[in-house]
Amino acid sequence: MSPIRVAIIGIGNCASSLVQGVSFYTQNPHAGGLIHPEIAGYLPSDVQFVLGIDVDERKVGKDVAEAIFSPPNNTKVFQDDVPLTGAKVIRGCVLDGVAPHMVQGGERGFQVSDQPDSTKDEIVAALNASQAEILLNFLPVGSQQATEFYMECALEAGVAVVNCIPVFIASDADWEARFRARRLPIVGDDIKAQVGATIVHRTLSTLFASRGVSVDRTYQLNTGGNTDFMNMLDRDRISSKKESKTEAVQAAMARRLNDENIQIGPSEYVPWQKDNKLCFLRLEGEQWGGVPVEVELRLSVEDSPNAAACVMDAIRFCRFALDNGESGALTVPSAYYCKHPPQQMNEGTAGRLLDDYLLGQLKAAE
Repeated sequence: MSPIRVAIIGIGNCASSLVQGVSFYTQNPHAGGLIHPEIAGYLPSDVQFVLGIDVDERKVGKDVAEAIFSPPNNTKVFQDDVPLTGAKVIRGCVLDGVAPHMVQGGERGFQVSDQPDSTKDEIVAALNASQAEILLNFLPVGSQQATEFYMECALEAGVAVVNCIPVFIASDADWEARFRARRLPIVGDDIKAQVGATIVHRTLSTLFASRGVSVDRTYQLNTGGNTDFMNMLDRDRISSKKESKTEAVQAAMARRLNDENIQIGPSEYVPWQKDNKLCFLRLEGEQWGGVPVEVELRLSVEDSPNAAACVMDAIRFCRFALDNGESGALTVPSAYYCKHPPQQMNEGTAGRLLDDYLLGQLKAAE
């Protein structure tokens, strides 16, 4: 198979886990941990990183394989032997991508390069020169203007997108139509985790419904020590994040809850947790005879590898769509891998349709 040429915006923890993972599975092709070891013939080893974009002076100018280990990244290093990619990290455009408090965070925050912001023409030229096919958006939560800037760049450069953050592009009718008009696929929005807080919450909600038990009240409280949680200390930046996570859980409920009965979102930044995320989840409802039932759960995960597993699949489905001439939002892959897709589906339905979609497209290509 020809390489899948990928550019990345935001060389943070998620990018680190993804790049490490490509090296890990190239060296250990039969290791576990993949949702789909192979998709339409594409393996993790087929992913090639051709461009990095960031604004932190500790990353700009480095090879992507070096930048992923630069501060403030603090995710687990499970593959320290990552070959140089030959792809440099260029200086991006800040816009609203850096919250004011993040430049006051010292080593744990962002240290913005004093190089000038790249223009749209410069980003488009870099995408074209790298021959990138797919652009990954790993910008910080709340980067509305910055995300829209890079989406414009992708459209002009003719590059497909996997939108991993809760800025609504694939699920926005106007943006989706623009990708369709340019004959470019997009997977989005807001990537799920392999086994994370949202999918566990959705699964428990679906379980309650399937067993005839109501869900009357629920919360999901999360703490972590990475730049994602530090960034979300600015509560003005998290409205779309809360909407994305809350709607993902509401969609799995047999009955929607009133706002006062559902609370989902980031709760606190705990620096010593680093990339470890703790989720404290509670559901309250009624079973047979109106008798109360309560479930409490504590989930501990390494946040960024959890996301990378889904991103790896989304990349390969996006390339498969390019191969087949598909455009616009990829409905089924987006529903399976993202919290805020154009069309919500439960995990079971989305999984079955994903298998059907893959089989159908392969047969059509024969």
